[in-house]
Amino acid sequence: MAALYGAVIDGILTGGVYALMAAGLTLIFGVMDIINIAQGVLVVLAAYLSYFLSIRFGLDLFVGLLVTIPVLFLLGVAVEWLFIRRLRSQEKTAMSILVTYAVAIIIEGVLSVTFGVNYVQLHGWYVTRSFQLLGFYLPYIYVFGFLLAAALLAVLFVILYRTRFGRSVRASLQNRTAAQLIGVNVARVSTLTFGLGVAVTAAGGMIFGATNAFNPNSGYDLISRLLAIVILGGLGSIGGALAAAVAMLVVEDVVAVIWSPVWSDVVFFVALVAVLLIRPVGLFGRAAARAQ
Repeated sequence: MAALYGAVIDGILTGGVYALMAAGLTLIFGVMDIINIAQGVLVVLAAYLSYFLSIRFGLDLFVGLLVTIPVLFLLGVAVEWLFIRRLRSQEKTAMSILVTYAVAIIIEGVLSVTFGVNYVQLHGWYVTRSFQLLGFYLPYIYVFGFLLAAALLAVLFVILYRTRFGRSVRASLQNRTAAQLIGVNVARVSTLTFGLGVAVTAAGGMIFGATNAFNPNSGYDLISRLLAIVILGGLGSIGGALAAAVAMLVVEDVVAVIWSPVWSDVVFFVALVAVLLIRPVGLFGRAAARAQ
């Protein structure tokens, strides 16, 4: 029973970090109808940036976020401006898959040439140490990662629901044409949203790199999980991504404990299919299509 409780706690802590990585993906889709296949590789890129800052300059992983978050934001803005903006609206969603996949291939190639293909992992005193709470040993990195994810998701919530920019984002999400009619610069909102969606992967990538060995190819398995979380939670719903990430990671960890780790990944996607058979738009998705 203790192992089961421990699996639930681990699932909640890990789910918060996955929610942070998935939040950027669902935000980009909600505003732009863009399916960013490169999100997984961008998480790995963020991990490598943290690795470089740690090895080359001796920066603490969390301090390094002061560098990696702005860098990922600028990269996201550049990708949107160079590639995404030029897609025609009639075929944007479908073509975005090909375009962002090409971006992922380019980033993976650059990482392979720069860092090689061997697996690496981020290091810090909190990566290998844990503390005891109510009879459970909790790794510092998972607790710190969950707290960081909660803080950044709260900041994202404030941006979306307490700022003028956030009102523009939500207006664009609900109805792009109506937003344009009331004076919202949808093109600028889309660019900044894409940058913001990529920027939050910096934190997720750092935590991912500290809790998993990774190489340039690690993004492919990661994007499958992030897409499953986003689809289950409902495309465009940040709250849905949070709920889905926590639920799916808890289910995965519990299955690994009471059944077998071999089946944990399978149950992850079986649960996705089961929910979508009952509610195709996901847990918090909107049934009606958004007006363009």
